[in-house]
Amino acid sequence: MPALPSLHQLRYLIALHEEQHFGRAAEKAFVTQSTLSASLRDLEAVLDVTLVERDRRHVAFTPIGEAVVARAHDLIAQASDLAELCASSRNPLTGTFRLGVIPTIAPFALPATLSKLRTDYPKLKLILREDLTEVCIDRLVASALDAALIATPYDLPPAIETLPLFDDEFLFVTADSKLGAASSPLPIDKIDSDSLLLLEDGHCLRDHAIAACSLKEPSRNASAANSLAATSLITLTHMVQGGLGNTLLPELAIAGGVLSGTSLYARRFTPRGPARTIALAYRKTSARKHEIAELGRIFSASKGFTGATRAKTVRKARTVAGGSR
Repeated sequence: MPALPSLHQLRYLIALHEEQHFGRAAEKAFVTQSTLSASLRDLEAVLDVTLVERDRRHVAFTPIGEAVVARAHDLIAQASDLAELCASSRNPLTGTFRLGVIPTIAPFALPATLSKLRTDYPKLKLILREDLTEVCIDRLVASALDAALIATPYDLPPAIETLPLFDDEFLFVTADSKLGAASSPLPIDKIDSDSLLLLEDGHCLRDHAIAACSLKEPSRNASAANSLAATSLITLTHMVQGGLGNTLLPELAIAGGVLSGTSLYARRFTPRGPARTIALAYRKTSARKHEIAELGRIFSASKGFTGATRAKTVRKARTVAGGSR
């Protein structure tokens, strides 16, 4: 049987690939530069290939080096899952759990859920990372996260599965009282996509809103609104409040108070149904699936709008957010 590389060697190789610099890679791996360099030379000797071409100024990975780095990510993730399998079997939802969450969910879904988790699982140390979906998924694949709270549909890599939690309906939000104060739902085909304000490229909510309502991508030259893009839902509501256009917001955000302090109206669509799906993403090899299922149960129970509360959510948005109109 041939000699096998160690997990330490693979971690050092990944660190060097990410940093492209021996000194920075050593700092990231919490070892000296000489230790890292020696370990990588030993790794090359074990595998009998050249992984990295070195000179004083540059680091260049060979083709086989790139292939080994890709496999190393998978091996590290599987080793982490193995360790987590043993830990979670002893004490579910205790210790550290690293959860990614996207910005259009975090401020609206987390507060009630975190309170419930503190009560039911006091020994759980939940580490949160708020970032765009692409970053969360990359970190999930690399085993830097245990799960990620995202919105689907999203083009996920083969290594990732999702646990759907609930649908989050889109509502039409406007400052126009004539358009927003009507009691009847708004026909989807009445939406003028060229007057819509959306989040900037890179936010999956932008794609969800366009796809869910069967809209065309807003024309960049059709109106002044299309030269503007928000970086957050709060900024987006301020832009609508300022009369720059209308928008589509998820019900989760409206129930969470994103319209509080504004004079905006939230109106449902007909036919009913445009929505994104909130889901927990995790690695197929994860050993914490039963813990992820429990997290999903708590998130679903805490989402804040089911059944009779749906109509109340929009009435509250019109009364509190509608001011004197």
